Amino acid sequence: MSKRNSAAEKTAARERLRAERERQAKRDKVKRQAIVAGSLVAVLAIAGGIGYAVVQNNKPTYWEGLKDAKVVAPANTTGTEGTTVVIGKDTAKKTLKLYEDPRCPVCASFEQIVGSTVDKDLDDGKFKIQYIGGTFLDGDSLGKGQIGSRGEGSKNAMSAMGAALNVSPEAFLKYKTALYSAKWHPDETTDKFKDDAYLIKVANTVPALKDNAKFQNAVKKGTYDAWALAMSKTWDTNKDGVTGTPSLVMDGKKLTGSDGNAPMTVPDFTSAIDAALKA
Repeated sequence: MSKRNSAAEKTAARERLRAERERQAKRDKVKRQAIVAGSLVAVLAIAGGIGYAVVQNNKPTYWEGLKDAKVVAPANTTGTEGTTVVIGKDTAKKTLKLYEDPRCPVCASFEQIVGSTVDKDLDDGKFKIQYIGGTFLDGDSLGKGQIGSRGEGSKNAMSAMGAALNVSPEAFLKYKTALYSAKWHPDETTDKFKDDAYLIKVANTVPALKDNAKFQNAVKKGTYDAWALAMSKTWDTNKDGVTGTPSLVMDGKKLTGSDGNAPMTVPDFTSAIDAALKA
């Protein structure tokens, strides 16, 4: 082989090596650009996801959106937005204010133990009852605009009770009794009342509400959801100094049992009512 051929081959080899290095450099550049672009897309996606989550978290919930909604009041109510619910004979001279929360376990105990006595006294015309329902066990504080930090069962049950009240005061009272019964009242930590189907199932044990299409449609459509919030605000801003449930008030004074709390036995209830009626 001549020196000339050898030199030419070396030059050609160096050229091929240079060309290969250039191609590899281009491939590396494209790869780096792809990685950067992919990383940028990922960052933007994460940022977008965070932004979407923030927007979603800041959006008002269904119940929060009802704070300023027009209230549809049930029949058999009076007062501002239909939040005055008074049941009883016109001949009764005094009114017993009954403060309750649908999810309240102590209210359930009161209704199960004393409820039949309350109903009998009501039927006998000893007093009227003004029902004032709260939803603080849902974490609501309507006076401060706070809604739903611990659930929605109290509000939903209150709305269903409004649907029952729209049928009749008697249906309302019997439905309330059923909701607080040992069979149907859930544990405080179980928010079963948020389920419309469950509320309708309980209602089917009340003759006036059993398979009542108008009642069921009102529950499913949330006809009285805004009313439930308005009622809760009445509880939350009450002038009787009530901060818990159950609470009983007559002539501006709380009725208490022998332990200083709400009367939770029939003898304590009867004694407190008789004293309040005589005052």
